[in-house]
Amino acid sequence: MLKENFNDLIAFLVVARERSFTRAAARLGLSQSALSHSMRALEERMGIRLLTRTTRSVSPTEAGERLLERIGPHFSEIELELSLLKELRDRPAGNIRITAGEHAVDTVLWPVLQGFMTQWPDIHVEVTVDNTLMDIVSHRFDAGIRLGEQVAKDMVAVPVSPPMRMAVVGSPDWFAHHAPPQIPADLQHHRCVNMRLPTLGGMLPWEFSADGKELRVRVEGQLTINDLRHRIAAARAGLGLIYLPENCVEQELKEGSLVRVLESWCEPFPGYYLYYPSRRQHTRAFSLLVEALRYRE
Repeated sequence: MLKENFNDLIAFLVVARERSFTRAAARLGLSQSALSHSMRALEERMGIRLLTRTTRSVSPTEAGERLLERIGPHFSEIELELSLLKELRDRPAGNIRITAGEHAVDTVLWPVLQGFMTQWPDIHVEVTVDNTLMDIVSHRFDAGIRLGEQVAKDMVAVPVSPPMRMAVVGSPDWFAHHAPPQIPADLQHHRCVNMRLPTLGGMLPWEFSADGKELRVRVEGQLTINDLRHRIAAARAGLGLIYLPENCVEQELKEGSLVRVLESWCEPFPGYYLYYPSRRQHTRAFSLLVEALRYRE
């Protein structure tokens, strides 16, 4: 393969990983038509079809999967070495890709990023807000943020938040017409706002513990919604009870627009961890961000 065709190979890698010409074109800074032309030209030179295209998606063929597996790691190593060379400059520089859920971004990542990026103007950070348990290796993220219990054992895990507690809350008007639950089983008498698990598709169970006893409760209600802000709005509007991290509703509890119940059943548990592959060499820019995020008591 001639060196002038390396750009087409890089473009192929992005398309194969994103499985979308639209997303790949956006990442590469190209038009979709130019990217499509580049892929057709690459396939003609290779003499084999690398991508299967439909009106809604694109995926690698068997030959495309083989090419992705063989050359992908080498290009990743080249990118890393180029980033490491930049460390010889006076100021740390480079690109860092992180994925985290909505709550982790709001409470852990964003408060740190504001000062971090002002301090290190040559470090570029891309944040993908996603509540699924995304595979950071296959999606080429440098790191992710998850609850400690969700981090795979073969990952390096760095604590980035204090221990957390969940809370069950509802509006004063709701409890004016419904007796507050005394034990988790009493939730069957209440309308609750559900959240669907983005990865598995089922409803998020409400988990409780007290004196070493753990319970997982399935609740029922009219509304199912994943967005955190709208679940809080639903509770304030009297649509039922919600279950969420307690720091999300500190202000509402303080002002009395929401009331907490079952507090003794919501014991602390390990908080968020930044996690990343243990075998990968990292840049100084990445190490600086890890230290900035690291939780210290």
